[in-house]
Amino acid sequence: MSNFTEMDCYLMGQATHYDIYRKMGAHHMTMDGKEGVCFDVWAPHAQKVYVIGEFNNWNETSHEMKRVKPETMGVYELFVPGVGLGCMYKFLIVAQNGKKLYKADPYANYAQLRPETASIVTDISNFKWSDAEWMDARKKLSKEEVFEQPMAIYEVHPGSWMRHPGREDDGFYTYRELAKTLIPYVKEMGYTHIEMMGISEYPYDGSWGYQVTGYYAPTSRYGTPEDFAYFVNECHRKKIGVILDWVPAHFPRDAHGLADFDGTPTYEYADPRKGEHPDWGTKIFDYGKNEVKNFLIGSALMWVENYHVDGLRVDAVASMLYLDYGKQDGQWVANKYGGNKNLEAIEFFKHINTVVLGRNPGAMMIAEESTAWPKVTGSVEDDGLNFSYKWNMGWMHDFLDYMKLDPLFRKDNHNKMTFAMSYNESENYILVLSHDEVVHLKCSMLNKMPGLEGDKFKNLMAGYAFMMGHAGKKLLFMGQEFAQSREWSEERELDWFLLEDPNHKKIQNWVKALLHMYRKNPCLYELDNKWGGFEWINADDRERSIFSFVRKSKDEKNNLLFVINFTPVARDDYRVGVPKSKTYKLVLNSEDPQFGGNDTDRPVSYRAQKKPMDGRDYSIAYPLPAYGVAVFKY
Repeated sequence: MSNFTEMDCYLMGQATHYDIYRKMGAHHMTMDGKEGVCFDVWAPHAQKVYVIGEFNNWNETSHEMKRVKPETMGVYELFVPGVGLGCMYKFLIVAQNGKKLYKADPYANYAQLRPETASIVTDISNFKWSDAEWMDARKKLSKEEVFEQPMAIYEVHPGSWMRHPGREDDGFYTYRELAKTLIPYVKEMGYTHIEMMGISEYPYDGSWGYQVTGYYAPTSRYGTPEDFAYFVNECHRKKIGVILDWVPAHFPRDAHGLADFDGTPTYEYADPRKGEHPDWGTKIFDYGKNEVKNFLIGSALMWVENYHVDGLRVDAVASMLYLDYGKQDGQWVANKYGGNKNLEAIEFFKHINTVVLGRNPGAMMIAEESTAWPKVTGSVEDDGLNFSYKWNMGWMHDFLDYMKLDPLFRKDNHNKMTFAMSYNESENYILVLSHDEVVHLKCSMLNKMPGLEGDKFKNLMAGYAFMMGHAGKKLLFMGQEFAQSREWSEERELDWFLLEDPNHKKIQNWVKALLHMYRKNPCLYELDNKWGGFEWINADDRERSIFSFVRKSKDEKNNLLFVINFTPVARDDYRVGVPKSKTYKLVLNSEDPQFGGNDTDRPVSYRAQKKPMDGRDYSIAYPLPAYGVAVFKY
C-alpha cells in the first residue's frame, strides 16, 4: 500500500494537487496495523534516496526509500514503523554522480531552531480552532465587499518587536507571548490587521525571512506550529486579521535547502541566466515546471486553509515578472517572443491567485510590485494577474520625496502629493510605509523629516494625516507609530523607552486617533478604488503647500473634509471651499493638547458661508496653524 498514489502523482504533474501538504513530507499514520511515519519526497534525478534521523541513529543506509508508481514522477516513499512525533530527520540523496546531499524536507511542517537544520515530525491537523465567527464572516464577503472593508495594517517583525533582555536564546517573544502582548497593543491602537514578516522557516536572521528554506513550516524561532496556530486563532478572536509575507520569487543556496535538491536544478531553472539572481545570490523557481508550481501553490493554500491566515503578501513580484530584473545584457534569456516578460510566471500568478481566492472567499493575495505592470489586480478574464491588492510603491516614493524636502521647496514638488490620485482607479492599492523605508541608511521616518526636532514631529503628524485621508488601504511598519528615532534593526527590540518622551507619546496618540477615526468612518475605506470616494477641494495651492480634499461614503453621509498645511507658516485667514451649505464639525485637530498643541478653546462647529472659494459657492474660515491638520465631518 502506498500513501502517495498514482492519482497523487497525476495531480502533482498537473500542478493541481492543492492538498499536497497532506501527502508529501512526513505524516504520522497507521499502515498495515502499525503506527509510524510515512516519508515522501520528490527527487526525480536522484540515484538513491534514504531517510535518516533519530529513529535509526542517523544510519545512512538502513532506510532506503522506494520510487512510487509511476517511477518517472520521481517521488520516493518509505513508511517507518515506530517513529513518533517530535523525531528529527533528513533525506540523504545520492546524486547521479554519487555525491551525497543531506537535505531538509521541503514539505516539513516543523524544523530545528537555527543554526541546526533537521526537519521534525509533527502533526498540524489537530489544533482546536475557536475562530468560527471570524472565519464564517470572512467566507461571506464577496470580492467587491472585501474592498469595502477597513484595512489598516501593522507590519511586524516578530523577533524585534519586543525582546526579553539578557537571555542567551536571543530573548524572542514566542507566538503565545506575542498573542498576550502584540494583539492587545494592535487592538488598542486601532489597526485592523497584523502583517507578519519572516514566518516561513529561514536559516539567516539577517534575511528577515526573505530567504526561505521551509515553505511549509512556521519558523521555530518563536515556538511550535501549534503555537503559531494559537496566535492566529487569538488574533481572530480579537477581530484582528493576519497577513503573512510569502516569498515565491527566490530561495537561498544553503546546502540543506532547495538548491540543486537532487543533485540537479530541481526547483530552480536549469539555465543560470533564468535560475539565478546575480544581485541577491539566490535561486529562481522554475515556474514552467508543474511540480514546482504545485509546491508553491500548496504552500500558499496551507497557510490560508490550515492556519486560517487571511492574506499573503507576495514578495518581489516584479522580479518574477521580468526576465531581466536586476540583470545586465548577457545575464538573461528572452521569452519565445523576444521580450523580457516571464510568461511562465504570469501564468503561475493567474493560477495561484484564482485558486487561493476561489477556494477561500474573503482571503487576500497582495502583490509587492514596484513597476507599472498593468492589471496586477485585474481579473484573469481581462488578462489581469488577479491579485486582491497591490502595494502602491509609486505613491510611497513620491510621498517620501516630498516629505523630505525643506518646506521652502515643497511648492515646486506639489504634484508629488497629487499624482497618485490620477491613477488610483487603475488598481486596488495599499499605501505602504514598510520596513524597507527605515533600513540601509534610509533613516527612520522621523529623521527623514526636515527641520529641528519640533518641526520633525509636526511634519510627521501632517504626513501621517495625509496618508490616512488619501484613497487606499494603509500599512505602517512597527515603530513608525511612535516615531522611532533609529533605523530598524532585526537584532534589537524597538526603542519603546522613547514613549517616556512627550514628543514620541504625542505621535503615538496622533496615530491612534487617526486609526480610530479611520475605522469609525466608512467614507475613508468604502470607495477606496473609485473616484466617487474622493474629491479634491484644492489640489493646486502649491504656493502655500496646503492640500484640501473630501472623502465620501456610499450613502453620502458623514463625509470628511481634510485640510493639511505642509509649511511652518500659520494661515490665520485661511478659507476653504466646501461642497454644501452645512455645518462642519471639527473632529480632529493637530493643535489639540493631547497631541502637544495648545488649542483649548477652538470652536467645534463651523457654519458654511456663501462666500465663493476654491470654485465652490460656499466656504468656511479656519485659522490654520503651522503644519496644521484639521479634519471636519459633515
